[in-house]
Amino acid sequence: MFLARSLFKMSSHNPLLRLEQRASEADQIIEYLKQQVQLLKEKAIVQASVREEKKLMVENAKLKNDIEELKKQLLEKEKKRGVRAVAVPSTDNSVECISKPTPPAPSASPAAAVQSSPPKDESKKKKPEKKGGEKAEKKPAAPSQEDSKVDVSRLDMRVGRIITAEKHPDADSLYVEQVDVGEASPRTVVSGLVKHIPLDQMQNRMAILMCNLKPAKMRGVVSQAMVMCASSPDQVEILDPPSGAAPGDRVTFQGFPGEPDKELNPKKKVWEQVQPDLRTDGQCVATYKGAAFEVAGKGVCKAQTMSNSGIK
Repeated sequence: MFLARSLFKMSSHNPLLRLEQRASEADQIIEYLKQQVQLLKEKAIVQASVREEKKLMVENAKLKNDIEELKKQLLEKEKKRGVRAVAVPSTDNSVECISKPTPPAPSASPAAAVQSSPPKDESKKKKPEKKGGEKAEKKPAAPSQEDSKVDVSRLDMRVGRIITAEKHPDADSLYVEQVDVGEASPRTVVSGLVKHIPLDQMQNRMAILMCNLKPAKMRGVVSQAMVMCASSPDQVEILDPPSGAAPGDRVTFQGFPGEPDKELNPKKKVWEQVQPDLRTDGQCVATYKGAAFEVAGKGVCKAQTMSNSGIK
């Protein structure tokens, strides 16, 4: 209606005036349309905000439900573990349950603590007690010899007589000896002495042997003992027992009493711990931490010429 009235008025005047009026009216129409477009934009924004707000409210409600469900599950698990719930007022006037560990039961009534948890958890609690009990029972037991203090008394050192010696059939640097150590039959011993001691000096000679090493196969021959020698990079000498010593005589060490292991456990590395302290002193006497290799009532064991040397 507005446009029709405008056109009618324009037709009743001269052309120039009509053009001016038309231009003015066109500007007004454009401005009006701009306002309408702006209103539509604002309305669309409001509607989008409302939709977003509704969506957020739905998601918020869902999250609240999830939180409540998780709280219930948490409380149930805490109850099973014997944790009691403490009611604490929250800001929205509702009651929020906070799990709080139960205090330890007094020693006078242990049954009450046991009854507060279900049978399944009760069995779990008993397991560590059982382990602790086992450990407590083991403590009074005397420690085994393998766990006792490591020193030279753990080594079974004896006087022996090398009856015969011959070259190893498969190793140029090894001798295979038959040695009397006071037992029913001689022991077979494999020694790497070929480069240091002539074969004729290995026959029918006295020596000191360590007899409780675990038997070990050396190039196909099982060695059942070890000939003890003073040793350096350039020289090796078999230790001599005192005059009058007999095969099987025990070598002892003053200040280190005790019985030797029946057989050394390689995993315990007893020999490896004791060996660094075996040395000859300035008079060629074989010692352990200053205590001489001694055969009771007969004397000490010595190297021929090697003083202040390691023993192995």
